[in-house]
Amino acid sequence: MQQKSTAILAALGAALLYAVSIPLSPFLLRQTGPVMLAALLYLGAGVGMTLLSLICPVPLKDRLTRRQLPFTLGMILLDIAAPILLMLGLARAPAAHVSLLNNFEIVATSLFALLLFRERISRRVWCAIFLITAASMLLSFEGAQSLRFSPGSLLVLGACLCWGLENNCTRALSQKSAVQIVQVKGLFSGLGSLLVARLAGESLPDWRSLFAAMLLGFVCYGLSIFLYVRAQSVLGAARTSAFYSVNPFLAAALSLLLLRQPLADAYPYALALMLLGLYLTVRETLSELPEHKVG
Repeated sequence: MQQKSTAILAALGAALLYAVSIPLSPFLLRQTGPVMLAALLYLGAGVGMTLLSLICPVPLKDRLTRRQLPFTLGMILLDIAAPILLMLGLARAPAAHVSLLNNFEIVATSLFALLLFRERISRRVWCAIFLITAASMLLSFEGAQSLRFSPGSLLVLGACLCWGLENNCTRALSQKSAVQIVQVKGLFSGLGSLLVARLAGESLPDWRSLFAAMLLGFVCYGLSIFLYVRAQSVLGAARTSAFYSVNPFLAAALSLLLLRQPLADAYPYALALMLLGLYLTVRETLSELPEHKVG
């Protein structure tokens, strides 16, 4: 019971740390291109965890091995592909539409967990996933333009599928060192995104913005992913994704506090749906947690 409670807090902590990056990133985007910023955030996570591993070395038994190589490569490549697809989608679809479609990630994560990784997902958790997804869609709904189909829609859905599969690849590694997983994910995904940014014509910012981006990446990406991986090792991909999906609500609340950005009119109704879904997930998790098998 204590292990499950700790894992739930870790998943919610991961959501909170990532949510902090949402109101802070716009300040960095004034000096840095979007793809370059994504690269620096990931590199900050990787470099920070590398320094941490020098202070507290990872035990040999907890290190990634050749047996995990397919999942490790999948995690890295999918983490590079997803932001690229999302950016291409943003160039071809309205931002409101992209925001709405982005909520498909939790569904994609759960479907991959069920179909490819044979993770058992109860009806109660499926109901919670439906409620949380509906709440997120309600929160990001910006009028009839959000519902229009465009060619960019397929690219955004492709990004969600990549992130859903990537979440499950990370789940398959979660019994290993979370520090090393974040280190590998951050460094290699960051370098891949950096190459894409340079090919897209984006340049490195000045050293102050570079340091700020990497520091934000370590705190809001590195530590967030670390907690996410720790939660996955106990809860599985679907439940962790459900808890993590509260981050848009936390980000909206932080944007109100830090930037004085008003909450959406639908926020109270979306929050009620999200809390109901969260309650069902907590109740299911703290009851008998079915064993899940990773393929």
